[in-house]
Amino acid sequence: MNREVRRQQLESFGRAPALLSAALRQFPKKMWLHKPAPDRWSIHEIILHLADSEASAYIRCRRFIAEPESPILNFDPARWAGTLGYFHQSTREALEIIRRLRKATYQLLVALPESVWDQTVSHPTDGRVSLADWMEIQERHIPHHIDQMKQNYDTWLKTHPPRKPASTSRRSSPRLPMVTMSASSF
Repeated sequence: MNREVRRQQLESFGRAPALLSAALRQFPKKMWLHKPAPDRWSIHEIILHLADSEASAYIRCRRFIAEPESPILNFDPARWAGTLGYFHQSTREALEIIRRLRKATYQLLVALPESVWDQTVSHPTDGRVSLADWMEIQERHIPHHIDQMKQNYDTWLKTHPPRKPASTSRRSSPRLPMVTMSASSF
């Protein structure tokens, strides 16, 4: 991979928390707990998953650099979601975790010498993975889950269509002249 492609990938990686925040503003909070199916995550659960995933990524990234060729622990997102009680955890705090850890990881990655990008670790399911390969996967992670959130919103809209705007009352109609009274009129 050439430097320009890597630079673009890193910039995309670094912008992902802002992209997530912008996407979340599109979805009404009242639907964040909506699950499109029993085996699918709600937006609330996706946010908590992203925080856990970001914590795992923070450690994995550092392991690529400090302990190349070493094994890394498996991260089972479904198990974490099922046992950690995501429903009762704060999305605000999770979003702050994502923002801070992503920023720290980004700052570390942009300062790396070119030779470090070829270092590998042993992944439990994917075998040998280089830091460059890992970066490609991580760069797509938050956008992938934003797409999942959009799908949740689309299924929610099918059962909760937007209300039609209220009809304009005669009092607020712009066609009626405004009557003003002076203090002497009372």
